[in-house]
Amino acid sequence: MPVTSRRRAKKTSITSKPPNLKRAERQLGTQLRQIAQAVGAIVEGSYDGSNDSVTGIMDRLERYADLIEPWAEAVSNRLISTLEIADDAMWRDRSYQISAGLRDLMAGSQGMVTRSIIQEQVKLFKSLPLEAAYRVYDIHNQAIEAVVSGRRSSELKKEIMRTGEVTESRARTIARTEVGRASTAITQARSTAIGSRGYIWRTADDSDVRHSHRQMEGQYVDWATPPTLDGMTGHAGQFPNCRCYCEVVVPED
Repeated sequence: MPVTSRRRAKKTSITSKPPNLKRAERQLGTQLRQIAQAVGAIVEGSYDGSNDSVTGIMDRLERYADLIEPWAEAVSNRLISTLEIADDAMWRDRSYQISAGLRDLMAGSQGMVTRSIIQEQVKLFKSLPLEAAYRVYDIHNQAIEAVVSGRRSSELKKEIMRTGEVTESRARTIARTEVGRASTAITQARSTAIGSRGYIWRTADDSDVRHSHRQMEGQYVDWATPPTLDGMTGHAGQFPNCRCYCEVVVPED
């Protein structure tokens, strides 16, 4: 299991403000909400309690997932562009400590990382209608079993009609989590390109910070060994609903 280094960072660490990700989160949340609304319309407009309607819903949602792939890739590309601008602003204040050569190296370092992020996000965005299809199928089967055993199935049918609402809730979580995860990945790619070996973990410093993350505040973390917190492994900002960020430690010239 990866072990987080507990040694104090050297004075070569560069204090930074947390990246402003609110705009990116709002933009992504708005885009993903469109998927949730389309999912809700498909389910609510088609489900009548029959097996045929469930088969039709699943087919339409699966086709919809394929249809949105180019759109999902465009959304991810726009997100990356927004995050790069936010990351640029974070680095601008420390640019006096980085030579021109290192800045050029940093700027060209993230191509492979960006492609990987986009591929992962496209799969994640497409999972919204696919998971909705599986949800409808599963709850419908539970409703059938309830009827066979003499139990009421009305509540289960109501749950099927809530599929759009459930999808929208998941879309909000994805928006919050993916923005932070992608932002940290971009920061890591740029930082390691200029020789950074780690960062200082910083939290949002408010009452909503979870206990395990509050304990990480001020700790030095090697990029190569992300910590495991609450059963999940990742760097600051890469956990679900995490608002922590990396205060990068740069090498001395």
